[in-house]
Parts: sequence; C-alpha cells; structure tokens
Amino acid sequence: YFYGTFPEDFMWGVSSSAYQVEGGWDADGKGPSIWDNFTHVPGNIKNNDTGDIACDSYHKVEEDIYLLRALGVKNYRFSLSWPRIFPNGRNNSINSHGVDYYNRLIDGLVANNITPIVTLYHWDLPQALQDIGGWESSALIDLFDSFADFCFRTFGDRVKFWITFNEPQVIAWVGYGIGAFPPNVNDPGSAPYRVAHILLKAHAKVYHTYDDKYRASQGGVIALCPNIDWVEPKTPSNPRDIEAADRYLQFLVGWFTHPIFKNGDYPDVMKWKVGNRSELQNLPSSRLPVFTAEEREYIRGTADVFCFNTYTSKIVTHATTRLKPFSYEYDQEVLTEVDSSWPSSAVPEHRAVAWGLRRLLNWIKEEYGNPPIYIMENGVGIKTKSDVDDSTRIFYYKTYIDEALKAYKLDGVNLRGYNAWSFMDDFEWLSGYDPRFGLHQVDFDNPNRPRTPKRSAVYYAEIIRNNGIPLPKEDE
Repeated sequence: YFYGTFPEDFMWGVSSSAYQVEGGWDADGKGPSIWDNFTHVPGNIKNNDTGDIACDSYHKVEEDIYLLRALGVKNYRFSLSWPRIFPNGRNNSINSHGVDYYNRLIDGLVANNITPIVTLYHWDLPQALQDIGGWESSALIDLFDSFADFCFRTFGDRVKFWITFNEPQVIAWVGYGIGAFPPNVNDPGSAPYRVAHILLKAHAKVYHTYDDKYRASQGGVIALCPNIDWVEPKTPSNPRDIEAADRYLQFLVGWFTHPIFKNGDYPDVMKWKVGNRSELQNLPSSRLPVFTAEEREYIRGTADVFCFNTYTSKIVTHATTRLKPFSYEYDQEVLTEVDSSWPSSAVPEHRAVAWGLRRLLNWIKEEYGNPPIYIMENGVGIKTKSDVDDSTRIFYYKTYIDEALKAYKLDGVNLRGYNAWSFMDDFEWLSGYDPRFGLHQVDFDNPNRPRTPKRSAVYYAEIIRNNGIPLPKEDE
C-alpha cells in the first residue's frame, strides 16, 4: 500500500450520463432516442426497467448540485441528450426547454466552482437519425457536427472540457456487431468497422469545428473517451501471449486512439489481421475500411488529452480462431479468461483487479507518449436494493485509487484526473436497476427518487479533501 498525494490541481470528480439519470424521457418536447424505444419493448431489459424516470435528474438540478457540492468534487462529468436539444436530431428543431435544463445545470455547477465535463454523445441517438441509417450512414458526420457546433456556441462560454464519444468501441461492437444494444444490428464482421470509420471522421470533424471556430475565444479541451480493460498475458515469458495481449489492446483501444494519437490510421496489427483474414475469406478487399491520405491528416492529433473508462482486467492467450462467420472478435485471434480469485461484482464481466489499473496507465504512457490522462469512469456495481453500508465499494475505490497514485508518483504517468462511476445509482443499460454503482443510493420505488449518501460517498469526499491518500498522522 502506497501513501501520497496528487498535484494541487488534480481533477477529482464523479460521472453520469443523460439516459441513465435524467428521466423526463418525453418531457417538454424531448424527442425519442433509440434507448427510449428499445427499453419500451418488453423483454429487452432486465425486469422490464426503463429510463423513463430513472433518477429524475431532469427535475432535480438543485438537489444534484447540492450533493455534488457536499462531495467536494472539482468536476462533474455528464452527457447531453441529443434528442432533448434537437428532438428530430437536426438543428431545425431546437427544444428551448432542453437547452434551459442544461443551462441551469451548467450555471449551477460553475456557481459552485465545479467544472462541467460534457459528453456530446453517450449512446442515446435521436430515433429520427436512426431512421436514416444511424451510425452506418455518413450523413451523421455532418449532423453530429451541427449538434456539436450548437453545443459549443450555446454552452462553451462556461464548458471548457468536451468529450465527443463515450466508449466508441461499445457503439460499434455492441450496437452493430453483436447487436445487444440498440440499434441491434447483428453484423459482427463488417458493420463495426464501417461504424467506427464514421465515428472517427465525425469525431475529427467536431474537433476541427471546435479548433477553427471556438478554441481561440473559449480556450477549452476536447477528446474522446474509450473503454479499456487491462489484459495480462497468461504466460509473460511467452512472446505469443505478449503479442496477443498487445493485439487485444490494439483492437479494443488502438482502433480509435491510434488514428488520433499516432498517425491518423488504424494500428498495423489490425490492418494486417483483418486484411489477411479477409483475403483468406475470398473477399475482394479488407473488411477494415481505408482512410485516404487527406483523411489521415485530418484525423491525426484530434484530441487534447487522453480520457478513458476502466473497470476490470483480463488474462489473454493467443488463439487460432475460425474464419467463418466473419467477426471482429475472431479477427483478434485471442482468448480471454479471468482469475477465479479476483473478486466478482454485480456485472459478471467486471472483476476487481486494482493492479491492472497501474499497468494500464503505464501502457498508455508508453504507447502514446505520456499524454495528459484523465480516468473518466471507474467503479463497481453491487447487486442489492440497499447498500448504504458499502464497504466493498470503499475497498474497490481505495485499492484502485492507490494504484493510480503509484502510477502518478512512482512511474511518472501524467495523470490529471480521476472520476468515480457513478454519482448515484442509475439505469445500467441491459441490467436495468439491478447493479448499483452509485456513491449515492437512489430509492427507485419512491416517486420522489430520494438520494442517500453511502459510506463510499463519505470515503471519497475524504480522499478528495486530502487530495489522495496521505500517510496517517500517527505513522508520520
């Protein structure tokens, strides 16, 4: 266990997202999103839960800000609901009530010295845009840019930290590969690559819009936010396992970060694997699309900081995978497993492996030239109606934050911020309200959705106040 503190200006925060907390799904002229429609079909979500009311944050701006102030956070990361601002996804349908809601939230945060970190897209696409093809349609590049432009113009005088896409790999793979998330497209071999190609171009376009029109006057930063699991080679002395672990990370993260932080193009191992396998599959060209020289130049360097979400780690070995059916998963030629001694949680694939965080931070430092790094989501889900006395969660934060501290203090990782997921219990996608991730408990059976701080909120507030984990006075 390592004692120490972070730099003075370290950004402690908590995170949430629009569909998961806001509720008010059709309030005041908001348009339907793909998640609204998906959750309204019985059987799609555990217990038939929906985000129709969720934590009702749409009606509880003051309460939320009060809780944030009590925690002592330096920032609050939340997302804007595109259909709440543009009900039909386009800027010819501006919903002033939605704009007012975000203005009230942002003004309240700024008044309390809490930095707003704003995600433009956290999965809740306006249904009207899904109807024209969603992220498989290149029309969305300009439509997303027009939405972002409006947000920069409207909120950018107070918002200085923007995230374009939350977990783009999840959008591409879970939405278009296995089709578990809306729009439920099941095309594992090709659609994820096509969608990622469009997401990268959309991200770059929004970055350049900010750069060209707003940065000089507003002075903010902009990035995207991938999800990353650390992977440990099963046999660290086996070069094939080491290669497999790197390949896993390149397919998961490098897919989006290599073009942005390195050379405007996909990682070589992705181009090689997908190209080679496409050839063996007798396809006329690779399933991985190609960027033109102009596009590579346009995409390269389109992030000011490195943001990411992380929850867990896995163990990886090299595997020989089948050629059919075509699949992004098979393309990686890896096998993942977990160690049964790692503590489990309410989300089966999230096991607590704190030491993985330090290794991951070091990998990002080595891979991308030690950029300024922000952990945007990290936390643990517990399956219980009430967990105010949540010592498991305290232990999770204590060990994960300690590993982040080691990476900063001992390894020289340029870590600038840490955000806990999540601010409060919320709608956890396909799992509904079963896993509780919150530092605050929400009573979803009560129409008023009262919030209660858990012991972990008190613990996290103390870490923020101490700016880390200083050596206890009696041990000095």
